Amino acid sequence: MASSEKSDNLRGARKARLSRDLVLSTALALVDAEGLDALSMRRLGQELDRDPMSLYRYAANRAALLDGVTEMVLNELAIFPDDPDWQAQLRRIAHDLRLLALRHPNVVPLLVTRPLSTPLGMRPLGTLRPLEQILALLIEAGFTPADALHVYRAYYGFLYGHLLNELQEYIVDPEENEAILRLGLHRLPAKDFPHLRALGPVLADYDGAAELDQGLTILLTGLATQLSPTHHHSDGDAPLEQTGGPR
Repeated sequence: MASSEKSDNLRGARKARLSRDLVLSTALALVDAEGLDALSMRRLGQELDRDPMSLYRYAANRAALLDGVTEMVLNELAIFPDDPDWQAQLRRIAHDLRLLALRHPNVVPLLVTRPLSTPLGMRPLGTLRPLEQILALLIEAGFTPADALHVYRAYYGFLYGHLLNELQEYIVDPEENEAILRLGLHRLPAKDFPHLRALGPVLADYDGAAELDQGLTILLTGLATQLSPTHHHSDGDAPLEQTGGPR
């Protein structure tokens, strides 16, 4: 009996001290492994080997947990608002966010859709950090504050659309050599979907990083034309034409 009690005490001593970081990192690991539906105070308590009631000190409810998980993921995204090369910075941020999404695919719905249900000023501060820093980057580059917001919306609209598209790529049979069979395109009536069926090899050879880069080139080239030609340029840079602000 004494031996059993000693063993229990040793296990208790080895427990990590509860903290917000530990609670949220464990919640993130649970979401990564089993999806958003698996996350609850009760289940998180089991993972931490703690009474679920003790977790409310670190998150008031499940919604707060989800917000905390979102903040934790976005904190991995490095943004440097003082970088003079705004296009290179936005390109790097996009690729970094793509890698975050591939590491945490179950969190992507929190990044894309959850903010829509919360007024901007009531969202967790950590989720607003990328917006504030990218606005600073664009304003420093020469965009007016209003145009910087338009650019941000276009940029993130494209970026989140790309991420959702890449993550939902559906492989029916990864062992099948024929692209049209691997993607299940053989199920589509050839008469009604000739272009999709013909694009089977291209769809099967999808390269997310390359597709993202190509889309960014198109987007950033267009956004660059919104800068005023009177904006200061470094030596060797040609002034950008002004085509008017976004509508």
